[in-house]
Amino acid sequence: MVAREKKNFGLLNENGEEIGTFTGAQPRDAALKVANKNITKIILREKGTKKLHFFKGERKQVPKPANSPAWLPAKIWKASVEKIGIKHIQYNELARNPKDAFKFPAK
Repeated sequence: MVAREKKNFGLLNENGEEIGTFTGAQPRDAALKVANKNITKIILREKGTKKLHFFKGERKQVPKPANSPAWLPAKIWKASVEKIGIKHIQYNELARNPKDAFKFPAK
């Protein structure tokens, strides 16, 4: 099995400021990590590109799987995300882009 290359994604707020960095082979991998921190409106910038990935995330408490180890608690947190879309920004430097480029799209 070939290991997939990991990419870095910057978590942005709606002002276009980077507030964290998450890693994953795909944007969804990083978005699931963000959703596990109970953030619902997720804007990820793929570092090295001009792409913004928008996700809606949630975190629910569910019963543990039947084949889980005994030390796992009866209820666990499970994150889920839904991709809203992709947007391309004009400049690599976040501050040079207009603030409305970072607004979460209405769905």
